[in-house]
Amino acid sequence: MILIVDSGSTKTDWISVDDSGNTLFSTQTLGLNPQVLSSAILKERIINNFDLYQNRKKVSHLYFYGAGCGVDSPQKRILKVFKEIFINSELNVKEDTYAAVYAAADTGEKSIVCILGTGSNCTYFDGINIEQRVTSLGYILMDEASGNFYGKQLIRSYYFKTMPKELALEFENEYDLSPDTIKESIYRKENPNTYLATFSRFLIKYKDIPLFQDIISKGLDRFIRHQILLFENAKEIPIHFIGSISFFLKDEINKALKLKGLKMGRILQRPIDNLVNYHKKLLKKKS
Repeated sequence: MILIVDSGSTKTDWISVDDSGNTLFSTQTLGLNPQVLSSAILKERIINNFDLYQNRKKVSHLYFYGAGCGVDSPQKRILKVFKEIFINSELNVKEDTYAAVYAAADTGEKSIVCILGTGSNCTYFDGINIEQRVTSLGYILMDEASGNFYGKQLIRSYYFKTMPKELALEFENEYDLSPDTIKESIYRKENPNTYLATFSRFLIKYKDIPLFQDIISKGLDRFIRHQILLFENAKEIPIHFIGSISFFLKDEINKALKLKGLKMGRILQRPIDNLVNYHKKLLKKKS
């Protein structure tokens, strides 16, 4: 049994296939970002899933692509957790940018692949290898145009009183905006990046309001300048996007790209299905 896993900070998609590529089961857990979660939380989120716990000894190969796995320390942390659960499995852990590339650029063409979900990232794919010009430092210093980035902008707009009064009242009705709750969730609880990203739903819901259009466009402009345009041939190749923010703001992304002379590629909300197809192709080559 083979497990193929695509994990963000908010949710994790798991699909199991047999050696012939037939799907055995699919399931979902909460996000498994080892940069912001303890080993105990990571383990709990896995073993509390019925399908995963029941089949943990049957897994022969586990391919895990996850947010927060681009650095040695968190990668080792999640590997240790996997070794304790999937005791008969060979383990392969890579950062989520690989999943994005394998899912969006499956034709092998040169392209730039961006992740805009709870967090954000950008990778160049030359048809064989991937390259990142910027090392991600996470949700506090980077993650521009991501869910947690936009969540921060909404909270700031509310507290700096730049949000229109009627909209601010609606914002209050949908979220607990007390200072204690916000500071506790950001500075003391697990998954502060996921917490911040929950506010981006409000931005998407009312994205046609001028203030929110301005917030969206400025975030995308920063992402394009700081990430995409670092690649010299960015204007010559398609730019693919992965993630929920990409999916729900696709019109705004297309507009922002055109302003910079860039070409929109594919947009995938959920890369797991294409990622599984990638691994099925590998299985066929082996057989």
